[in-house]
Amino acid sequence: MSSLAKDAAAFKSTLQHVSTASWHSSAQPVASSSQPATPPDSDTGKKKKRPKANVVYSQPADTGTGTNVNTQLLYAINHLKSNNGPMRLDDLAIKTQTPIDTDKVLFEKFKAHERVEFDPRTNLYSFKHDYNFRSKAALLTEIQRATRRGGGISVRTLKESWKEAPAAVEELEKEGEVFVTRTLKDGQMRMVFWNELKADPAELADEGPDAVAKRDASGNGTGLSVEKEFHDLWHKLVVPNDVDLLKQLQSGGLQETASEAPVIKTPMGKRKGKKSATRQRTTRLTNTHLKDTGIDLSKDYVAPGK
Repeated sequence: MSSLAKDAAAFKSTLQHVSTASWHSSAQPVASSSQPATPPDSDTGKKKKRPKANVVYSQPADTGTGTNVNTQLLYAINHLKSNNGPMRLDDLAIKTQTPIDTDKVLFEKFKAHERVEFDPRTNLYSFKHDYNFRSKAALLTEIQRATRRGGGISVRTLKESWKEAPAAVEELEKEGEVFVTRTLKDGQMRMVFWNELKADPAELADEGPDAVAKRDASGNGTGLSVEKEFHDLWHKLVVPNDVDLLKQLQSGGLQETASEAPVIKTPMGKRKGKKSATRQRTTRLTNTHLKDTGIDLSKDYVAPGK
């Protein structure tokens, strides 16, 4: 025990001479009383969430003309179509940001496109529309050609060929030169047809100043002249009332039409009948070879000696 006491006394004397000031971290300077202490951040140590960007991942982002030749060709054709006029190849390359003036493959596809027209005199490229007109008279000629072929022309197609086409169609409609079909929802023009029954101005002049109003209530001069004899016969016809109408039909050997009554289908219910008796399934016995040993499996087993 004396040796242990000596060792403990030596350890204590050693601790007294050792400086422990370097074991502690240096104290932080105390903030001045004039500056208020900042409250501790409760979110310290937590990861801040990034704000969600409004990105619709179901739709691909428009990253420009891309690097595919066909994509660049589509951009060039669409811009040439919307330009409504001829363009230089350099200007088209700058506007669409495509290498159409340097890429040989892209240029050959562009030049061979069925909708691209090239003028060697001016070295300009233009889009080939379905129709080529720039006046109301030329527009009416195209409408007449389409009507003679048995159809009309879409107003949207006419607008792509000439921006002023819708306004010209409305003027032609007021003049009685064309008929226009419109949408029921907002009344937008859809199709335009030539008015083949427009009255002759010479005939209208002979009939007097009220000839247009007499022929057509809309006052656009449509319709053909009818001889006075047929005109008088038409207005002499009187539609009888319901009772007299039935009598006149019967006197003429006719009868009124009756709408067919709808057949009401009865709902299909469950069929009522006798339930079929449940059939008992026959059990097939196997291991019949045990009968030769005196064991019958169709009977309960009885141990010998009982």
